[in-house]
Amino acid sequence: MGRSRVEEVPLGTDAEMTHTGFWKPSLHPVVIYVISRAGVLGIFGAAALSLHRTMIAQVAGWDSKWYLMIAAKGYVHHIPPGHGNPAQSDLGFFPLMPLLIRWTHDVSGVGFSVAGVIASIVMGLLASVALWWLLADVYGPLGADHGTALVFLSPGAFILSMVYSEGAIIFFVACSLLALRRHLWVAAGVCAAFATAADPVGCAVIVPCVVAAAIAWHTQRDWRALWAPLLAPLGVGTFFFYLWRHTGSPLTWFRAQRAGWQGGTFGNGVPNSWLHFASHGMHDVNSSVKALSALAAIGLLIYFFRAHPPAPWVAYSLTVLAMGIASPIVGITPRLLLRGFPLLGVVGARLPPKWFEVILTISVLTMAVLTVASGSPHWTP
Repeated sequence: MGRSRVEEVPLGTDAEMTHTGFWKPSLHPVVIYVISRAGVLGIFGAAALSLHRTMIAQVAGWDSKWYLMIAAKGYVHHIPPGHGNPAQSDLGFFPLMPLLIRWTHDVSGVGFSVAGVIASIVMGLLASVALWWLLADVYGPLGADHGTALVFLSPGAFILSMVYSEGAIIFFVACSLLALRRHLWVAAGVCAAFATAADPVGCAVIVPCVVAAAIAWHTQRDWRALWAPLLAPLGVGTFFFYLWRHTGSPLTWFRAQRAGWQGGTFGNGVPNSWLHFASHGMHDVNSSVKALSALAAIGLLIYFFRAHPPAPWVAYSLTVLAMGIASPIVGITPRLLLRGFPLLGVVGARLPPKWFEVILTISVLTMAVLTVASGSPHWTP
């Protein structure tokens, strides 16, 4: 017989958690996170030595510069003229990560780059704990161990050691999804609001809030569930209102993205990656990574649906994938799959032990390769 349906393991009935409370079980994801970060930072350190760069320069590369620039100087007032690289500006980035960097800088007194690394690492640590408890609420502690390991050792998880917003997104979305399961509607909405201020993909959390509220209303006539979808958009809504006051238009973020990054026809990201991969193979690193990520996403989805995860988790994961597919250039990437973490978490929690070991090994090796490749000018994480 196949393991096709979820057999939920409520936290309150699990013997280990009942007797050890919160802190001891939380050591599980902390250990997983520390091991995963030690490996990635070790590779970054070796790359920095070989390239004669500082460690900070290695982990604060690519889009990290925009977050650090916003934290130090705030947003500019205008989008530069032109298209592509000349038109890129910090107006294309969401504010939560810069705020976390700024707060870390103000409290600790360290430079902005170091503050960015600290903020990223701390948010990643919190994200691992939040994800573990979310998975444990359905799959028990062993399933949570496996699911958390597959997420934080996934190919795109190297980005959690750089100054990026993925840790914040996973933390706040996981907290929101867990609060939805507990019918803590206000908490779910507040956590979702923080997620929507972190990244455009974080806005996908609004959909599970709507789904959970609809289910609660349909089954229990619980009007309080409406708090979750009502509060969830406040993060992105506040950001767009700020941009309206700051630049004169509430659509500034969209215009900045179209001018600097997202030029082209919507929906072309995935087809173009496959066309380039078919034409150039592994010589085109960007296209090959995206094409193989799309293939991995299909496999993950098949097993994910066989596991019958909670409806809000399905809604969030599908919305994240849909956002990648709709993009003119992004498509499906390791980073996108990391942000759609329920896919990886559920698959890791439900895989038979032998298959889990095989998949985890492949995942770790791929993450190591991408960590090395992140220093290449020919590939953008």
